[in-house]
Amino acid sequence: MNVRRRHMSGIAIAAATALGLGTLSACSDSAAAANTDKFDVVASFYPLQYLAEQIGGSHVHVTSLTRPGQEPHDLEISAQQTAALGESDAVLYLKNLQPAVDDAVSQSEVKTKIDAASLTTLEKHGNEVGGHAATHDTSKNEELAGLDPHIWLDPVRYAQVAEGVGKSFEKADPKNAADYRTRTAALVKKLDALDTEFKTGLAGTKTKVFITTHAAFGYLAERYGLTEEAINGLDPESEPSAERVKNLEKMAKADGVTTVFYETLVSDKTAKTIAADASLRTDVLDPIEGITAKSRGTDYFSVQRANLKALQTALGSK
Repeated sequence: MNVRRRHMSGIAIAAATALGLGTLSACSDSAAAANTDKFDVVASFYPLQYLAEQIGGSHVHVTSLTRPGQEPHDLEISAQQTAALGESDAVLYLKNLQPAVDDAVSQSEVKTKIDAASLTTLEKHGNEVGGHAATHDTSKNEELAGLDPHIWLDPVRYAQVAEGVGKSFEKADPKNAADYRTRTAALVKKLDALDTEFKTGLAGTKTKVFITTHAAFGYLAERYGLTEEAINGLDPESEPSAERVKNLEKMAKADGVTTVFYETLVSDKTAKTIAADASLRTDVLDPIEGITAKSRGTDYFSVQRANLKALQTALGSK
């Protein structure tokens, strides 16, 4: 499944830069990312911005290419952002999640390029992910294709990325290496504790199957012995086939599914339609691609705990 929907080609970026054409900036202060008296880091979207801020502390100046509330897959890079990227000390991104960012990074001369995807292991995921045998699902999962980028939703993989980012900061900004090392260790400790919360909180649920709008929670499902059945594949805006909807309704009845989860940055129309047809509830399961006023929390950890509570309610926590 190809998430490359709308993006600016490398040629277009170069042309826009040469002509000084500014499109709407995805982050109002992205131009301020460069040339500060701190270690200037450009992050591609919220989960990586959060890592950079937590690890860097007062030593870093972090800006995000993706503004709050913007669906990150849809990001287009402005000429202003491209210029700021080239003048920054480091860029932190997740290859294959945002094609426009990949294009800009590949052309940029920024010295430190940190690809979060290279700091942990990625897997191929489709509509159905986890331990469920999918015996009630006769579809062929045609949307199964490339590697699933949603690694930050698994606290263990996110901790691995944090460790890699910390080491990269130490190398790129050695005078503050000790602080980066200390802050990374503290963040990893918090993520280890979150992993324990999920492991304990989801251990005794009545069912292990949950339905989401798109396959963002495959790593989380595998980590805690659950099964994610996604209405769509890795693309949050693709439309499910009639066969897929029919199979989901059949599976929901057979496996005791109570809830269809939707997310904050994508339309809930399909989720609510399927839920109504199958007499199921709807609730939010947040992929934490950005923090907005609609988020059930103010940062990664608080939203993850809200996700845990939502899963416990939907799965019938004992």
